Amino acid sequence: MAEKGNILIKSSAIDNVGIVVDSQGLKKDSIINDGPTLVENVPMGHKVALQDINKGDAITRYGQTIAYAAQDLKKGQWVNELNISLPEPPSLDLISITENTFEEQEELTGYTFEGFLNDDGSVGTKNVLGITTSVQCVAGLVEYVVRKIQKELLPKYPNVDDVVGLTHSYGCGVAIDAPAAIIPIRTIQNIAKNPNFGGEVMVIGLGCEKLRPETLLPEIQKDNSENDIIYMQDKKFYGFMEMVEGAIALAEKHLKKLNARKRVTRPASDLVVGMQCGGSDAFSGLTANPVAGFASDLIVRAGGSVMFSEVTEVRDAVHLLVPRTTHTEVSRSLLNEMKWYDDYLNAGHADRSANTTPGNKRGGLSTIVEKSLGSIAKSGTSPIVGVIPPGGRIENKGLNFAATPAGDFVCGTLQLAAGMNMHVFMTGRGTPYGLSMVPVVKVGSNTELSERWYDLIDFDAGKVATGDATIEELGWQLFQFILDVASGKKMVACDQLGIHNDLVLFNPGPLT
Repeated sequence: MAEKGNILIKSSAIDNVGIVVDSQGLKKDSIINDGPTLVENVPMGHKVALQDINKGDAITRYGQTIAYAAQDLKKGQWVNELNISLPEPPSLDLISITENTFEEQEELTGYTFEGFLNDDGSVGTKNVLGITTSVQCVAGLVEYVVRKIQKELLPKYPNVDDVVGLTHSYGCGVAIDAPAAIIPIRTIQNIAKNPNFGGEVMVIGLGCEKLRPETLLPEIQKDNSENDIIYMQDKKFYGFMEMVEGAIALAEKHLKKLNARKRVTRPASDLVVGMQCGGSDAFSGLTANPVAGFASDLIVRAGGSVMFSEVTEVRDAVHLLVPRTTHTEVSRSLLNEMKWYDDYLNAGHADRSANTTPGNKRGGLSTIVEKSLGSIAKSGTSPIVGVIPPGGRIENKGLNFAATPAGDFVCGTLQLAAGMNMHVFMTGRGTPYGLSMVPVVKVGSNTELSERWYDLIDFDAGKVATGDATIEELGWQLFQFILDVASGKKMVACDQLGIHNDLVLFNPGPLT
């Protein structure tokens, strides 16, 4: 944490670069507290050389090599993607797999939230009717039905928070038996099992699609599947409005059941929290992600579950994660997911450096290595107990790695399928990202953003950089905020504004 008056901060004692805190950046000839004099203007969040660095020498942040100097760098010089080169990623074959031991974590007891208990023991933080689709062809009907239900039916069912269409671009013209097709298929299947739907999911299908609607219902509904599916091509419907009326009638059956659900007091161990970051900047790894990581550790200590994700934002730091796995099987699963994604990128003639966006670089993140080291901070320090394949469901209480692409919408969709009932999203550049199915707490990494986007950001972690709060203080506050949102006591900004993103499937399989 920065002390008052400091205008450069380091991630570790051995770093040879510091980060500019001032929201206006720093001008040439600025004299840094206990540091160099700037030889050029440097924007907020960007790196300054704290010593002379020779060409080929390591650029060190977080105590790790994030790049190499592509030229001689002077003390006080701006260090950015134009004067550095990218290191090779850690070799997966050279990472040792051993049985790891951990100190016993102090159990955290007495923390609860008010949630919706489901028959399978899972707990929802919202009470939502989900209308899933078997094929994109029916998206128009679903959207029409959702609007009509929201306007005409929901007022009659005050305990139901919303109705959402689980639309996607899959189901038609796909090689459904190809090995990679399992990823989008199980994603759609598992989204329907999300605890916020309470087992009350209906399906709207077309009739001729390859992805059969009956395969998408949760197991508890499959014995009665004919009562939960509407086919647009059903000959009993005469015209579009009869299809709408059929869907509305089916929806009302589910709404009556959902309306009977009540919030009950549940232990914090029923939380399943997805941690994600997007629109990241150089402060993300200093403030928002460590604060979220501290909150993650508290959730795990309380017996709950946390997922962190984004393979390309873990790949360059995976050597730091393997020693945190609880079993060799978990280590191998983690490395296998990295290898699968390496092959996936190579097949597409892409590389990991493509992950770092223009916005990331404008925010001071010069390389994917630097981004990865800051990204994994949101995982906290807890042991990693499981690895969830893309589209899979969480199976182990505690900290899990959910293997997803880094794209915000795809990652959020896969975490939803994995079973999260709360979402925490860290951002430094800003994003209106939100999901209608789960509450999304947005955490700002710098106070300038949090104040400028006062009605879009829920929680300001930038106080860590300015010295106004510690990671521990804000971690506890975020933990309590998560409990309050999960209880329905507080509403996140994207829900207040009604701005939500579409679901986006990860589909590495072929189209026919």
